[in-house]
Amino acid sequence: MFSSNAPEPELLKALLEPLLDDFQYWFGRSRSLLEAQELDFLAPEEQSDLLARVTTAQQEVSTAQMLLRATDGQVGIETSILMPWHRLVAECWQVSRRSRMARVQGE
Repeated sequence: MFSSNAPEPELLKALLEPLLDDFQYWFGRSRSLLEAQELDFLAPEEQSDLLARVTTAQQEVSTAQMLLRATDGQVGIETSILMPWHRLVAECWQVSRRSRMARVQGE
């Protein structure tokens, strides 16, 4: 999951910390939406699955943040770990967009 061969710990830390913070922000917003509203355009199972994936991703990001802090930026995160988080954030953005559009159309 993590690589200890980071050539520039300060650069790695400077890039990873804000990226992980962004993941936490977007996953938090998505989780709030998924927990607070029943989204008509998603089947209940789809909404429940998305919420479970977001919750798992939040926990994974929290773990990565703790390891980054504990090692003072001496470890990186492999792209194979980051890409699913990126895809999940993009999926959450689409759900949020659809939710806003449904609210506007319902007014």
